[in-house]
Amino acid sequence: MADTVLYEVSDGLATITLNRPEAMNALNIATKVALRDAVRTAADDDAVRAVLLTAAGERAFCVGQDLKEHITLLASDREAGTGATMTTVKEHYNPIVRAIAGMAKPVVAGVNGVAAGAGFGLALAADYRIVADTAGFNTSFAGVALTADSGISWTLPRVVGPGRASDLLLFPRTITAQDAYDLGIANRLVPVGELHAEAEKVARQLADGPTVAYAALKEAVAYGLTHTLEETLEKEDELQSRAGASEDHAIAVQAFVNKEKPKYLGR
Repeated sequence: MADTVLYEVSDGLATITLNRPEAMNALNIATKVALRDAVRTAADDDAVRAVLLTAAGERAFCVGQDLKEHITLLASDREAGTGATMTTVKEHYNPIVRAIAGMAKPVVAGVNGVAAGAGFGLALAADYRIVADTAGFNTSFAGVALTADSGISWTLPRVVGPGRASDLLLFPRTITAQDAYDLGIANRLVPVGELHAEAEKVARQLADGPTVAYAALKEAVAYGLTHTLEETLEKEDELQSRAGASEDHAIAVQAFVNKEKPKYLGR
């Protein structure tokens, strides 16, 4: 894995760190490939029970596409008469977002600074966002004459509503961490110096929790957003049967009866 993305697993928690602070964690090709590999590895590893996605430095979580690399690639496309550069959505962004949103375990985004463009999309793909009070969010796409990618046309309207999503997409500007909290983009605000510790604390709590139940909750919410009430009730029945058959459910019930704190196994 490239050194632009760090990957570490400890006691069920996989920490994925974007590591280009000198470039505000912009996504060049090497970083996108490494991030895609990292989130897929975390999704497929049964030993991983939660994921923390964060970034090095304090200035930026991720400012999206590395435009310095991008402009060079566009020039090469023009010379070759191809559109190879824009295949990055299919080859990189889509697989990354699918892995984050679709993995059967919770993903926490620790947003330490500006999240713009695809960086905003990555944060929205996570299940829970802990945001530094100095951070900001910017859709950015229209500002460089592009449309939305990294799933943001799906996630943003579901978080803030279609009207506010259209406003943020059509008129890109950086909104503050407090604005993001008020809109529901940030789940929790913390002082910037406490961001990494707090994000790890929350992610660790999830890694120690009932993994099967978390996976079912994640699936239920995604399903309910695009299905009728009747279909969702049927899905809840299916998922509750799955969660109820887990070892963790039996552990939780026994611990409740015994007035003890449950020690989950993640299965």
